[in-house]
Amino acid sequence: MSEKNDRKEIAVREKEAVVKDKGEPTRSGIAYSPAVDIFETDAGLTVLADLPGVDRDHLEVDVRDGVLTVEGRVSEPEARFKPVYSEYGIGGYSRRFSLGNDIDASKIEAELKDGVLRLVLPKTERLKPRKVEVKTS
Repeated sequence: MSEKNDRKEIAVREKEAVVKDKGEPTRSGIAYSPAVDIFETDAGLTVLADLPGVDRDHLEVDVRDGVLTVEGRVSEPEARFKPVYSEYGIGGYSRRFSLGNDIDASKIEAELKDGVLRLVLPKTERLKPRKVEVKTS
């Protein structure tokens, strides 16, 4: 990022295929690493993942052994449609995140809308700020 007139310029992230470095893939086809934005508040983290072409029935969000896994499949176009020009291949999406002890995995929420997956990862109660009541005597 560079600073110009108090504005930050952010480089566009190219679509990249997931590199499978451990084990064999269980699904055929290519999988891309979806772009994500992560925001932190006092209550927890919010993750926004771009999953264009993925519908709810082809989306899996899983938490196991401290790892949050997001996998989405995109349906192939109907056989009657032949591309005239194509800039990227059709493929699914796969991304994994290591969760620390700060996240309450049992309360994670997920919502898919318009190709964007919103994950809400609440912090454990012990980390959330709380107001202490002051008593008078």
